[in-house]
Amino acid sequence: MQKRNATAAVIGAGDYIGAEIARRFAAEGFKVFAGRRNGDKLAPLVKQIEESGGEVHARSLDARKEEEIISFLDDADKQAPLEVCIFNIGANVNFPILETTERVFRKVWEMACYSGFLAGREAARLMLPRGKGHIFFTGATASLRGGIGYAAFASAKFGLRAVAQAMARELGPKNIHVAHLIIDSGVDTEWVRQRRLEALGPDALNDPDALMPPASVADAYWQLYQQPRTAWTFEMEIRPFKEKW
Repeated sequence: MQKRNATAAVIGAGDYIGAEIARRFAAEGFKVFAGRRNGDKLAPLVKQIEESGGEVHARSLDARKEEEIISFLDDADKQAPLEVCIFNIGANVNFPILETTERVFRKVWEMACYSGFLAGREAARLMLPRGKGHIFFTGATASLRGGIGYAAFASAKFGLRAVAQAMARELGPKNIHVAHLIIDSGVDTEWVRQRRLEALGPDALNDPDALMPPASVADAYWQLYQQPRTAWTFEMEIRPFKEKW
């Protein structure tokens, strides 16, 4: 592993996608700053990365709080220049419209959109003086269309996509690559597996190609990072070959 004098921050370093992103960038020599609520849950990830020779710093983080985002990214930048910031908070919920409370709608927006704005703005603040950097946002099918029961989630993901697009237009000419990754698929997590079992029955998990492995998402982010600035992608959609779209 070739060590880099650069930091990759993962905001929303959960047990699946976020953890795989952290592993991938650590394996590529980045110092990784990983943040999530209940940061103690990052202990197994830290142990695995360190045993593999990587460097990772784990923090508890409520990305909805401006002061915590500022502190988290400032501390990441002190380890080594912040080169990559990946915002990976989901907030996927499903409620019929009459059961979508004001609290649910506001909380989902805060998690999936507002906190993305904070993360993107603060990453840009650190990257602009150096004239380079990469800011990536995780989107979903709901970033492109609303579905039954997804008024809160889709509106937040629509908003995050707009934030990312506005930032890409503003920051691209300043040599900062902003990209939005749409995951048009169920991802192979325990939560998704349980939902499929409830909806489709015991045969729902028989097809290994039906769900996207979290490592494939991490691979997509690594591909985006490696793109030359003469051919930057703003929006990438990924889905299993069997997914209808």
